[in-house]
Amino acid sequence: MAKKELSPNRLLLITLGVFLCAYFVPFDAPRVSGAIQEAFLMLSEYARQHVLLCVVPAMFIAGAITVFLNQQAVIRYLGPSAPKLLAYSVASVSGSILAVCSCTVLPLFKGIYKKGAGLGPAVSFLYSGPAINILAIVLSYKVFGWEMGLARMIGAVLFAFVIGYLMQVIYRREDEARLADERMFSYAGEDEKGRGLAQTIVYMASMVGILVFVNWTPSRGASVLWDAVYTGRYWITAVFAAVLIYSLVRWFSRDDLIEWTVTTRDFSLQILPYLFGGVLIAGFLLGRPGHQALIPGEWIAGLVGGNSVWANFFASIAGAFMYFATLTEVPIVQGLMGSGMGKGPALALLLAGPSLSLPNMLVIHGELGWKKTATYVMLVVLLSTAAGVLFGTLF
Repeated sequence: MAKKELSPNRLLLITLGVFLCAYFVPFDAPRVSGAIQEAFLMLSEYARQHVLLCVVPAMFIAGAITVFLNQQAVIRYLGPSAPKLLAYSVASVSGSILAVCSCTVLPLFKGIYKKGAGLGPAVSFLYSGPAINILAIVLSYKVFGWEMGLARMIGAVLFAFVIGYLMQVIYRREDEARLADERMFSYAGEDEKGRGLAQTIVYMASMVGILVFVNWTPSRGASVLWDAVYTGRYWITAVFAAVLIYSLVRWFSRDDLIEWTVTTRDFSLQILPYLFGGVLIAGFLLGRPGHQALIPGEWIAGLVGGNSVWANFFASIAGAFMYFATLTEVPIVQGLMGSGMGKGPALALLLAGPSLSLPNMLVIHGELGWKKTATYVMLVVLLSTAAGVLFGTLF
């Protein structure tokens, strides 16, 4: 995999930055030393709770999408020439079956984007994956009331449509140039490796099933059926794993498996350095939920009281840079509301936070570049702010 060499001037600037940091930062100050410890504690917690069961399965799914999924099938349903209603409908509600966080969704987004999905539908999927989580919506209803639960559900689906569509419109020419050769592909009932559509569906569904059920979380009494699935999640995961093993043995050659493994490795090398670096920075600045880091939590809570435009905007910005593991946004917002956070800013944070984080932005930049990444973040923040102001005014 080719890598860009750093120029001598850039290396000098990096070295100068490290020197200035070492010279001026008061590492012996309790706040700073505590923030450093919090950064590595957050990285440790992330590695133990999310990498093996969330990110690694997602990497293998992304590698499989790139290697085995029929390219024309992706272009047919998610490409820039696909019917808009179909493309954005598929992309914007797909997150309802994936209990993923803003980082776990990244390799899946990268996989479908590289395979030929248009920028708009791919970004819709990127937003909807973490935002439209069935249990998160149910918990929002239970904890915050039907008004906020309904507003979060409608807002997440609508935002996925609007953000993806606006990204496609803004960068239409660049995206058309990227996919200028899509007419070279012809849709067929079999993939490039000769497997039938049913076999590909079984193979993909088995991996998605593993990702979904191994990370199933309890509803804490909100749903008896949901908690029953949680109790038996490992048995259900084992069934999907058995189906995956069967499909690999029966339908895949040794060369197929090597190509899949190499592609998954390349995804990991492209994503994980940004991901781990972003988690360290987020932990240093904001800390884990319920823990203090460089920026005191009281400052955030004090800035998001009431329903002013500024309070909603700040809540959206804070949510965009914080990292939320799946479902943790609900108790965090509940605690902030107990400290005086307004309903409008609470909704703004719920709409911006799960789909964005500092690690998430760094990885998106690696795929789309800073300009498109900044546009995406700006759209999420502005729409979340507007939704928060509207909701706070009505309720």
